[in-house]
Amino acid sequence: MKLIFLTLLVIIGITDSRSEQYVVVGPADPVIALAGEDVILPCSVKPSISVVDMRVEWSRSDRNDSELVHLYEDHDDRNTNQSQSYRGRTKLNHEELQRGDASLKLSSVQVSDEGRYKCLIQSESWSDNATVDVSVEAVGSPPVITVDGFDQSGGLHLQCESEGWNPEPFLEWLNSEGASLSSEKTEMQRNTDGFRVKHSITVQHRDDKIHCRVRLRHHMLETLILTSSKSFNPWRKLIILSTIVAVLVVISGILLAVFVRKNREYNTRQNEYRRKKEEHSKLQKEKVRIQQEHEKLQEEKKRKQQEYSELLQNENQRIKQERDTILEEKVRIQREHEKREEEKNRIQQERDQLLEEKRKQQGEFI
Repeated sequence: MKLIFLTLLVIIGITDSRSEQYVVVGPADPVIALAGEDVILPCSVKPSISVVDMRVEWSRSDRNDSELVHLYEDHDDRNTNQSQSYRGRTKLNHEELQRGDASLKLSSVQVSDEGRYKCLIQSESWSDNATVDVSVEAVGSPPVITVDGFDQSGGLHLQCESEGWNPEPFLEWLNSEGASLSSEKTEMQRNTDGFRVKHSITVQHRDDKIHCRVRLRHHMLETLILTSSKSFNPWRKLIILSTIVAVLVVISGILLAVFVRKNREYNTRQNEYRRKKEEHSKLQKEKVRIQQEHEKLQEEKKRKQQEYSELLQNENQRIKQERDTILEEKVRIQREHEKREEEKNRIQQERDQLLEEKRKQQGEFI
């Protein structure tokens, strides 16, 4: 018993030591993706070994239900239970799996894709996982400045609004000299499309140009409104001009938003077209394979038919030979029968002659 126990411990130790040789690794820093574009989530086994025969599972580890993002098992993608929000947007490179690379390609990135992902690689005797943090950058709409009337002192109330940003952008007011102005009221909201920011400010007569600027890391959008260099109240034309400028900015923002949406739709259609093209290529390969198998079956059928024809021909020849042999035997038997009949007739004639001679002799004797 001690020997068996020690043997089991050695086997377990060897198995553990082998499994500890491999580890699943992800990126050290968060992966930054731009909304509407594609991104690669790195995940691989070190040292490099093939994971073609293993299970590769990508999921959202930052959600309570461990939302399934992509599943590879039994040498194929098994995405029956894949989350609806990731349908048609994930892909594993099966060729790279042979080199231990299980990185996931995520197409048409959305703000809702931001979060923590878990890459699990599992074999029959070993498993490990790594996490990948994804940060999504979304450039929102150009800021829109609207005039909200005057206060009692003649100050002009302005509001600046922009939406569709991620992460939270920085909005600031600037005067004609480029100096920063303090916002009086700040509003921030977040939805599935990103952050919506809205700042308010009161401008005095000494400021004739006011800028509203929204910044996010390397991205910046800015809108300008012109005000009077004197008192605001007498300058109705300037207010009308500012309103027109604001309307034009709004229209520009709407057009830009439409362009961005159309561009995203175009990218989605392009990705769908590439997916369908890949599926068509797979179907063509499958068609060629089926055609080759059909040709093989046709050749096998021809060979079987030829063998059957040769067998039938040989059998017919054998039957004909046996029939000819039977006919020849029948003719021989008929001839022998005729000879026997002739011999019988000859004997009968001789007998009749003997009887005739005997009667003659008896007649002479009498």
